[in-house]
Formats: sequence, C-alpha cells, structure tokens
Amino acid sequence: MAVRGRLVEVFSSAQGEGPHVGASTLFVRLAGCDLRCRWCDSPHTWRPGATCRIETAPGSGAFRELPNPVAVADVVAAAEALGVDRHAFVSITGGEPLLQPEVVRALAEALRGRGPRILLETGGHLPEALAEVVDGIDVVSMDWKPASEVRREGEPLAVLAEPGRSFQALHERFLRVARRAPEVIVKIVVSAATPDEELKAAFDAVAAVDPAMPLVLQPVTPHGGAQRPAAARLLALQRAAGERLADVRVIPQTHPVYGAP
Repeated sequence: MAVRGRLVEVFSSAQGEGPHVGASTLFVRLAGCDLRCRWCDSPHTWRPGATCRIETAPGSGAFRELPNPVAVADVVAAAEALGVDRHAFVSITGGEPLLQPEVVRALAEALRGRGPRILLETGGHLPEALAEVVDGIDVVSMDWKPASEVRREGEPLAVLAEPGRSFQALHERFLRVARRAPEVIVKIVVSAATPDEELKAAFDAVAAVDPAMPLVLQPVTPHGGAQRPAAARLLALQRAAGERLADVRVIPQTHPVYGAP
C-alpha cells in the first residue's frame, strides 16, 4: 500500500535558522505536534487540516491544494515540479514530523537520491521514532526544549511552573540515536524568561553525549508574549556553553526577513 502522510505544505525557500541558514531548501511540512511551546509561531501545524497546500512554482507564493492525507508519490511529483535537484536541502519539518515516521522514511528514501541532503527538523523527544528513520537522514536538527517554556499537548499552562520537569533524559536518548546520522545540530530557543540554570544543564547534557556537537542559541522571535533576551546575556550564555562545547553559535531566525512561512 502506498504511504500517505498528513501535510501542511510543500514550498521552496531558503533555510531560515541554524548553521545552514540561507541555503536553498525545499520544505516538506508535516502536520501534527504533541508539544506546545510558549513561543510557537506555527500553531496551524498542531493538527492536520482537511487539505494541504503545494507551491506551484519556486518562490512564487502561489499555491494549489491537495486533500489530506497525501501520497508520498504526489509529494515527490510536487518536489520535482519545484526543481528539487536545484536545492541544497530538503527539510522534513512540522509540526513534529516524527509523529509520522513511516512518512518521514518514505520521503527521505524517495528524495535523497535526487540531489539535496535530507534535513530532519524535530523537537528531539521521540528517540524510538528517530531510530526508524535515521539511516535515511543526512542532517538531524533537533530543538532542545526548556521545560519551563514547553508543555505536552493536553497539559495545563500551570505545569510550566512545576519544579523538576525536564525533557533532558529523552533528549539525551534522542541524541545518542541521532549520532548515527552524518550531521547533528542542537538548537535551543532562548527567551528573556528562560532560566540560566536550565540552559546550563542542557549544555552539560549535550557535552556528555558529544562535546563536538554544534549548538545553536537562537534568540526567540517575539511571539505569544515571549521576548528576546538581552544581547549581553546571549553572549554570556555563548561563553558558558563554549566552556563545555567546541562549536557554539548565536543565530536568530532569518526567514521573517524574506517572508517564508
């Protein structure tokens, strides 16, 4: 039976965050997310819609609709129409793409041989699902989630204030699986409210897995009441992370500059 996935959109743009920022990228955005980040800028991805949208020409901003779920063969045809071979990356993103591991694997297998590297953008909390797909992924880009700012679907907002909550054990297990991919990137979104202690614990945990693993500190794009941290604090956090890790970068989101979703 043909693999079918619940999608939000397929479009051509440039990578908007992380160390590959600016690289030509074809985005395949899957629908559904089981986390609720305080600063989420894409709540429309949390639940699948009846349809998804497919860009009709690279960078055109014009889209057609397809009913969900979409056959992987139709996604591949859309990617070819957008010149997939002229992109540096295909980004399989979400939502949380690893909620549909069979779709991620099918997409990676179908698109990897067409030229671009396959980049998986994920919340980094589903290690078993990653194990099902990692052999087909070139770059695993995971978000390290501060538990003071991220809750699971269905949890009340009050849970963010509960002491002792942490995604750390899941993230560490995830990173150990992710190391099977040729490249792994860890990103932490930092807001003015993110506690330093939580961030420094994350630095230690990443270093315990692999101190050479690149870490991106991404100042939050103000959304949902979240505010950017002061520049001096960001640079101090970079220095603190640099005491544990070999490659630490401060990189803001750039895609709002050129209007990408």
